[in-house]
Amino acid sequence: MDKLLVHGGATLRGAINISGSKNASLPILAAALLTADDCIIGRVPDVSDTNYMIQILSALGASVERASGTVRISCGELAVEAPYELVRRMRASICVMGPLLARKGRAVVSLPGGCVIGDRPVDLHLRGLEALGAKVAFEGGNIILTAPTGLRGANVDLCGSHGPTVLGTDNVMMAATLAEGLTIIESAAAEPEVLDLANFLNAMGAKIEGAGTRRIVIEGVSQLHGAQHTVIPDRIEAGTFMAAAALAGEGVTLRRVCRDHLTAITAALVKAGHRVDYNPAGDVCTVHRGEDPQGCDLVTAPYPGYPTDMQAQMTALLATTPGLSVIKDTIFPQRFMHCAELKRMGADITVDNGTAVVRGVAQLSAAPVMASDLRASAALVLAALTAKGTTAIHRLYHIDRGYEHIDEKLLLLGADVERVRD
Repeated sequence: MDKLLVHGGATLRGAINISGSKNASLPILAAALLTADDCIIGRVPDVSDTNYMIQILSALGASVERASGTVRISCGELAVEAPYELVRRMRASICVMGPLLARKGRAVVSLPGGCVIGDRPVDLHLRGLEALGAKVAFEGGNIILTAPTGLRGANVDLCGSHGPTVLGTDNVMMAATLAEGLTIIESAAAEPEVLDLANFLNAMGAKIEGAGTRRIVIEGVSQLHGAQHTVIPDRIEAGTFMAAAALAGEGVTLRRVCRDHLTAITAALVKAGHRVDYNPAGDVCTVHRGEDPQGCDLVTAPYPGYPTDMQAQMTALLATTPGLSVIKDTIFPQRFMHCAELKRMGADITVDNGTAVVRGVAQLSAAPVMASDLRASAALVLAALTAKGTTAIHRLYHIDRGYEHIDEKLLLLGADVERVRD
């Protein structure tokens, strides 16, 4: 197991490229199950989550080749049962349900276990697939979906108690591409990653309209064909490095970003007193640390609101920002375990009922800390950049799930970090 040593005090400057989106890549890789033809997907990030998804596809019978960020997938003969040993490693593997069910009429996937950031049920996924005609059963810890007479289009409402479900929208949308007739998804997730998946499916011959809005219309087709696609930039990785630049930078430039996807994150950084400049095309931005940063209030919300996946990183930034900040997470109210570790470094944070009250301190001090999930890991790295001394961040495998070579990118920007065996 690796840990990251961050020697605080270095100033970040220079430029890096942002990787392809992890959260877009996973369902797009799964969507290749919908056809026997070759699919070529570019800019797939080299992170453990995409590696697990590729292993799952291989275990299902797909032929997969990967080189320099490009993945070629050919799914001729397929099995219908995703192996537990792989599925248990990554919740997002649940998104193979929709394509397997649509193409084979049957899917067997392990029921996801508990999640460290709170309850993330799959009931909306199942409700949507049932609306298309699937039968759902549970046996031996598995979800068993069958559609012996095929799937049929229907009106599906995916409204949940904490807002729309991204992977649920993905699953229903993928299944509906091969369903007979018209499917209308109401209360759909509008995240850019959903739109990216829809663009890939349409390139495969699907007929999808409205992706990126709360209402998606899918006209089923008899079959899909192979396609080539390039994954969108990772807006959460971009936001993480934007926060790092605001915390410890002197003009950090990020290439391969999408300005339209970063509106809420940009607004939060500006609100906290920092400056973000984009080029005319909106695919390059430079972040300048503000001379007079100030505390601010944030509330997470479904896209286009402020993303829950950037809550922890902003908490780390605000921990050393003068003034009072209040951060409320409406998506995952239990997603504040990073705060206990930040307090070990000297942060003044009080958490209660899904809300963190942050009183900025002058400086944090290094301490051994433990990563609890992907985004919490990133928050600890950010906090360590300006902390006094050397911070050891354990359980680095959490951050490797979603950040491609984060230590190498930080080194390129001038940070003093090193990955060592724990």
